[in-house]
Amino acid sequence: MASNTGHGSSPSTLDRPRTEEGDATIISNALTSVAGQNISAFGRTVSATAGTLFTDPAAPPQHYAAAMSDISKQLSHRPSLQRRVFSFNKRSPTELVRSKLSTAEIQYRALTYLPDELLRNIPDNENSYSLFQGFQASMPEEHQRVGKNHPRKGSKNKLLEASNGGEPDTPLGNLKREKSTMARQLEMLSIRKNMASSEIREIDMKISNLNQMRNIVLDRLAKLEQDEAEAEHEILVLENKIEDLQEELDEENHHSTDPESDNRSEDSTFMSESIYGKLNTPKSRKRKSSRRISMPVLHEHLEPGQNIKEIQTHADSITSLDFDVPFGTLVTAAFDDTIRVWDMNTGRCTGLLEGHQASVRCLQVEDNMVATGSVDASIRLWDLSRAETLPLVQEFALPSLSECYVFSLDSHVDEVTALYFQGDTLVSGSADKTLRQWDLVKGRCVQTLDVLWAAAQSNMDEGKWRNGARSAGGVSGHEGDFVGALQCFDAALACGTADGMVRLWDLRSGQVHRSLVGHTGPVTCLQFDDVHLVTGSLDRSIRIWDLRTGSIFDAFGFDNPITSMQFDSRRIVSAAGETVAKIYDKADGRHWDCGAVGVDAAIVDRVRVNDGYLVQGRRNGTVGIWAC
Repeated sequence: MASNTGHGSSPSTLDRPRTEEGDATIISNALTSVAGQNISAFGRTVSATAGTLFTDPAAPPQHYAAAMSDISKQLSHRPSLQRRVFSFNKRSPTELVRSKLSTAEIQYRALTYLPDELLRNIPDNENSYSLFQGFQASMPEEHQRVGKNHPRKGSKNKLLEASNGGEPDTPLGNLKREKSTMARQLEMLSIRKNMASSEIREIDMKISNLNQMRNIVLDRLAKLEQDEAEAEHEILVLENKIEDLQEELDEENHHSTDPESDNRSEDSTFMSESIYGKLNTPKSRKRKSSRRISMPVLHEHLEPGQNIKEIQTHADSITSLDFDVPFGTLVTAAFDDTIRVWDMNTGRCTGLLEGHQASVRCLQVEDNMVATGSVDASIRLWDLSRAETLPLVQEFALPSLSECYVFSLDSHVDEVTALYFQGDTLVSGSADKTLRQWDLVKGRCVQTLDVLWAAAQSNMDEGKWRNGARSAGGVSGHEGDFVGALQCFDAALACGTADGMVRLWDLRSGQVHRSLVGHTGPVTCLQFDDVHLVTGSLDRSIRIWDLRTGSIFDAFGFDNPITSMQFDSRRIVSAAGETVAKIYDKADGRHWDCGAVGVDAAIVDRVRVNDGYLVQGRRNGTVGIWAC
């Protein structure tokens, strides 16, 4: 630069500490601000800018003007260089930078630059490897070998190996290179393992957050279902009031349109037939059903084994219980000689079913109907749809649901221990060693089956009954019942008795057409479907029978006698003398426990399951409701 501007320059100016790179930078910066179209205007602009910014007060102001005049002369002799200089006028500073830097260098600078604010707020990380190392480890191996196997870079790689102390192409060198390669692979595997562990921790954190969100939504769903139940209850109360008021208005209209009825009553004599006709008789109007309009779905979203509700139902051991639908109506009986009706959604007792003279040993809920069998040898039917609808408050004095009583069946001469009804037919089993079939439309017994007579046909004597029941020991305060369980469907009846036999009856002929031998103690519970019959016994086992062949399909042993059992489409639930219910999942063959665990937990004697909704009756009078 100094050689190009020798004339017209003083020695002091030439002695300045300037370099060629500095002059080029000054000129480039000046050229980017050029807006003129000819070389003279370009020179004046550069001279004015450079003179303003860089002129030394001690130096002559014509220094840069002379320098730019020399540059303009050189540009005029070189048209290509002139066009290149003029093109700078149309480029932005970003384009100028990009023209000097390669694409790879720009990407590297963009990726490696971080502002101080981000560097100060780097979170703590347990990973001992950098992001770049993780990126290298995640690349496929064939991509990592591309640079090594590239033909054009072979000689360069050899030179690099030699300069970096690479091993020569000898057996020893090959082994050392192979060792280095294996060490590299081991490092990559360690990095990948660390990355996988980090992903697992991140997923666990996400799962934990999602579980917290799920619990919040479950609480919201439970509150919505409770509000929904209260709204339906209020609607039912209003509908019943509307019906009562409508009937009163109809009666008033009837009296107002029939004035002769008063004249007839005045002319009649005292206690005549017409007077009897006018006496007020209690009305047994059928109330609207309290069945839920919308079915709850909360239990479907709960984890199996999660407790839904605990209700203190009685002050003594529960002898029997049943419910219609999840979060619906629950009926419980205990040794305190009471039968109580509960709203499972609110946990509130809606009333007492009074009338039996002793404790109830068995009961069944079917729609709005309830059948109860008692130690007083009677069977009573109740219609819960007749119950008066009460406000949703806890009453200290529980109301009696006397209006729900329908009729009583009194043909048995000993305690009723098992019953099953469906539609208009009910079958009961009693300690009087008989099974009775009832017609619920006419309210009378239509058939009596003598179990001892059927046993005598199989060369059995009554002594085996007594020995079998006594050898099993007492459970819940009583020995094995003569008739422990029964179920009927159409004309087929299955009955389990104290001798451990399961007999299949034909109700059309009153004969036993098959006996299932296998249990060694009294049968306490049974249930069948189209293919299998499941039975539980005091011999501490549950057996699954194939109804097509009469053989045992499967069996499970327990540590204590089986007192109650029921199954649904997926699971078999049983009470086996423990504080938890024993559950067998038929889908995956898994056995697991569901219930309260602890010192204060009471033994479960009765279980009922419906659609993954499990109800347990315990010896301390509490009822546990669980999701299973």
